[in-house]
Amino acid sequence: MTPGLNLRNAGRFAGAAALPAGMLILVALMVIPVSPLILDISFVANIMISLLILMVALQASKPLDFSAFPTVLLLATLFRLALNVASTRVVLVHGHEGTASAGHVIEAFGQVLIGGDYVVGLFVFVVLMIINLVVITKGAGRVSEVSARFTLDALPGKQMAIDADLNAGLLTPDEAKARRQEVATEADFYGSMDGASKFVKGDAVAGLLILFVNIVGGLILGIFSHGLSFSEAGSTYVTLAIGDALVAQIPALLLSIAAAAIVTRVNSPLDLSGQIGSQFASPTIWMAVSGILFILGMVPAMPQMLILPASAIAGVIGWQLRRAAADQAAAPEPAAPAADPHHIDWADVSDASACQLEIGYALVALVDDRKGAPLMTRATGIRRQLSKELGFVVPPVKVSDDLSLPGNVYRISVAGVIVGEDEVFPNEMLALDSGDLVAKVTGRPCKDPTFGLDALWIPKAAQNDAIAAGYTVVDPATVVATHLNNSIIASAAELFGIDDAQALIDNLKLHYPQLAQNLSPQGYALPRVAALCKALLIERVPLRDFRKIAEAMVALAAQQLGDGDLIEAVRQRIGALIVQTIVPSRMPLPVVTFSPEIEVLLNQAVRANPGAEWPFEHGMAMKIVEQIGQAVEPLLLSTRSFALVASPICRPALSRLVRATFPDVAVISYLEIPANKQTEIVATIGAEVPRLGAAEDAQTKDEYHEN
Repeated sequence: MTPGLNLRNAGRFAGAAALPAGMLILVALMVIPVSPLILDISFVANIMISLLILMVALQASKPLDFSAFPTVLLLATLFRLALNVASTRVVLVHGHEGTASAGHVIEAFGQVLIGGDYVVGLFVFVVLMIINLVVITKGAGRVSEVSARFTLDALPGKQMAIDADLNAGLLTPDEAKARRQEVATEADFYGSMDGASKFVKGDAVAGLLILFVNIVGGLILGIFSHGLSFSEAGSTYVTLAIGDALVAQIPALLLSIAAAAIVTRVNSPLDLSGQIGSQFASPTIWMAVSGILFILGMVPAMPQMLILPASAIAGVIGWQLRRAAADQAAAPEPAAPAADPHHIDWADVSDASACQLEIGYALVALVDDRKGAPLMTRATGIRRQLSKELGFVVPPVKVSDDLSLPGNVYRISVAGVIVGEDEVFPNEMLALDSGDLVAKVTGRPCKDPTFGLDALWIPKAAQNDAIAAGYTVVDPATVVATHLNNSIIASAAELFGIDDAQALIDNLKLHYPQLAQNLSPQGYALPRVAALCKALLIERVPLRDFRKIAEAMVALAAQQLGDGDLIEAVRQRIGALIVQTIVPSRMPLPVVTFSPEIEVLLNQAVRANPGAEWPFEHGMAMKIVEQIGQAVEPLLLSTRSFALVASPICRPALSRLVRATFPDVAVISYLEIPANKQTEIVATIGAEVPRLGAAEDAQTKDEYHEN
């Protein structure tokens, strides 16, 4: 074992043993008689500990920075009470020997601080008791009680706010866990402080009772046991009792001040002195104080030699603060260090932004804050909405200008790949042909960047005329935002990675810990979970209800399925989720089906090339795509929701084939449709397909007859 490790272990052992040893010392002070020297050392240690606690309380930026204060306050109070017991024993046993018999600390407090007059000392002690018990302790106790009540009442709301921020993607699971821990610690702290304030109040009352016991007991013992006169016994024992009470009461006053400072603190990045100094640093208030004091000093019979200098001091402070503020405002900002032309950073060769929107110089007005930044506002709303729809946090969209682009051109990139590019005119409006026009308007012909519809760029002044003619008119920011929205949806799988899969699992752990434990890593490795989620996103299946997806994966874990089979099996188990993304739950599902002959050919092609990415013969694939287009294009133009239904055998390959031409068409299998879901056949694909090769044709006919 290394020496460093030995020292570290020894330090941990010493720290763990310090508290039990300290408690034993407290008990020993209460039970075992101690010498005046040990009593003096303990009194000095008590004063030092009280000062240390007060300094820590004053330096804390917020109450939780000294979260151990309630426990420390309890231990310090017990230490002081143990000293009271030990000093009472010494005073009563050896008090007849003189004021030095109880140690030099008690003698010093009894002689120096009160001048040897025990009557004066008695009044000084009473004044300290009033300050501590009636003012500081009572106020701190009330603040602790109110703070504890308000903190506990606000606890459910804070927890709900953290959950809302987590669901909105504003917090990571680790940040949410830390926030929950902080809220719980805050509630525990204020609840403990409510009880700890009672320690301070009880300590003050105990000090008063101990003084009474020392005075009465000392007079009785001095007169009846040691033969002292009443005057001699009063002078000796009352002086010692008051000195002992003051020695204990001053640390108690320090702890009361520390407790009051802690419970009255407001969260701030500054400590107490810095916070007070920053709030008293206004030159205006110092000038006002100086003026008022000057007017007061001019009143006859006022002590002008005191008030007028105070007015001058306040005026000088205000003038200095105003001068410092002016110098700070006029001081130039420090220049950034010149970049080393030979230094190459990672930022020069890579960009961490997964989504980028690059704009030409003529489109800068769309992101200008002084003009409302309409495009930035829409981009933020799109990201928030898509995060809810897709089921994971969509990364921020980085908007930047690119001088290499033409002025009116914008470019959308996802994961480094350009997925959209077009041009808009910031001072014009886009009029979309709705197909039901009552008149024509003049403008610059173009195609809608998102849907490819016929459109015109028209002047803003012609907007009302275009609307009256039946056009749908949108502004340039909406055109870009809509294109961005569809581009992110189409590329959602490219934005999803292993870190996002881990975030889904971490969120699952918060609400369904056993399910998350069986999902990963016991059931599936994290890369496989991410791959399945990406496969679902490619086919536009959202991850909103990840719990249902995780339950399906856990239920299928024992079957040891391959990746492709696992995806299909999971889809079948979450079929209700897939179908509800196509049509609402109360509406029948419109479906486009294949004739039995076509479906047999599709199945046979897949069986003939098991595991192939593109199992269909080229001519057959082209004919199938053509016939699908003839069937679905009217439905797409009418914006009607539907699904292309095929057998589970050919669904994956058919989906890849259809997605290349019709990315918005959902391809599902019969097994993915819930048993209680009504369907409506809106089209059937059954036209003749191209002939296959002779051998393949014979095999296909045989298998067709077998089926």
